[in-house]
Amino acid sequence: MDARMSRRELLCRGGMGMGALMLADLMGQALADDAPTLNPLAPKKAHFSGKAKRVIHLFANGGPSHVDTFDPKPALERQSGKPLPSEFQKGGNTKGNTAFPSAFKFRKYGQSGIEVSEIFPNLAQSVDDLCVIRGMHADDPNHEPSLLLMNCGEPRLSRPSMGSWLTYGLGTENQNLPGFIAMCPGGYPIYQSQNWQSGFLPGIFQGTYIDTQHTEVDKLVENVRNGRITNKEQQEQLTLLRELNREHRESRADDPQLEARIQSFELAYRMQMDATDAFDVMREPQHVRDMYGSGTQARQLMIARRLLERGVRFVQVWTGRDQPWDNHADIQPAISKLAKDSDQALGALIRDLKQRGMLDDTLVIWGGEFGRTPTVEGRPGKNAGRDHQSSGFSMWMAGGGVKRGHVQGATDEFGVHAIGDGRVHVHDLHATILHLMGFDHEKFTYRYAGRDFRLTDVHGHVVKEMIA
Repeated sequence: MDARMSRRELLCRGGMGMGALMLADLMGQALADDAPTLNPLAPKKAHFSGKAKRVIHLFANGGPSHVDTFDPKPALERQSGKPLPSEFQKGGNTKGNTAFPSAFKFRKYGQSGIEVSEIFPNLAQSVDDLCVIRGMHADDPNHEPSLLLMNCGEPRLSRPSMGSWLTYGLGTENQNLPGFIAMCPGGYPIYQSQNWQSGFLPGIFQGTYIDTQHTEVDKLVENVRNGRITNKEQQEQLTLLRELNREHRESRADDPQLEARIQSFELAYRMQMDATDAFDVMREPQHVRDMYGSGTQARQLMIARRLLERGVRFVQVWTGRDQPWDNHADIQPAISKLAKDSDQALGALIRDLKQRGMLDDTLVIWGGEFGRTPTVEGRPGKNAGRDHQSSGFSMWMAGGGVKRGHVQGATDEFGVHAIGDGRVHVHDLHATILHLMGFDHEKFTYRYAGRDFRLTDVHGHVVKEMIA
């Protein structure tokens, strides 16, 4: 008997030994047949053939104002400076405040005639490729729970993020890069890495954070290279570490945290060459860089496309931590700058994916955790802003099997609440995204603590009107 065995381990091995022998006999062939998938990041099949293979989630951190971007409300002009009618002051942050019309003009674009704000002239040229969701709604007008709901399907408890779920379900096509990457310039957003956490899923499925305020690869991905020893010496160290860990596992019960740490070390070693290539946008032709434009957002979207080309499954691109769409004041100049910083690159991303034949199987998602009130926050005037609003807001999707040139749902005449049968809750959005990726959201589960969990919890339905 192993002298290092504890009393608990002795009882566990003795009590479960016969059952384990029987189980091994029953599952031996299945394990042999499934051996190639024992790598947790190996490509896997979904429940059915999905229309999308990969995702870019463009997270407009802070909550962009729908009435200034994708949901025109001429009724606000007529009500300007007056409180909204009483029936529109219930269940939100509009009570007692006066109607605040957008400072921006809307016009119809494309064959679909979808109206888009003048602050997105470049993106609007691709409006026939977009599915604009005007009937979004969530549960809470506060950042923290709404960020977790949008990213993880649960507003308060620790749950795996959508990117982790999809990486768990589909693996990745490039074993030298993470399957899930989250890019946010200038540091973490509110709730930090919980937005791309793996929760109770194995740690290998957690998003890898990249600080895209930097342009040099060594700063983008911390410690991506070891400047003290050669690749051959690193491989020798990893081989020794793998052997020590194997001995550790043999004498103890499985430790998922140890396994995730081992896989992270090995992935970091393999990343050294591929990351240098993927994150270096200067390898793009000049005409492509000119198409995306300059600035952090343009660089992020070029990197995102390069990562997807190299087999990364899920890329999340955040608006900067220090310049979110959280416009409680000075909304007109603030939102103008935010749109200017991203509009050219957003339009370029849609065109670029389309030209490369990638848009059909790449799902692009744009939006924040909620919207903003159609009423003024603070004192009316040029410095006015808008408060948080979760009862009605806008997002859009493109590619990956969504219906193009389509508007889903609506808000009421003032833009306060999502109304009608076309309303889309965040759980419905998640169910639809999973469907486009090939998963039945009710059957895509992970057993933890005696319960089968899923991204949509016990809610959500697929919005078929949004699917081509």
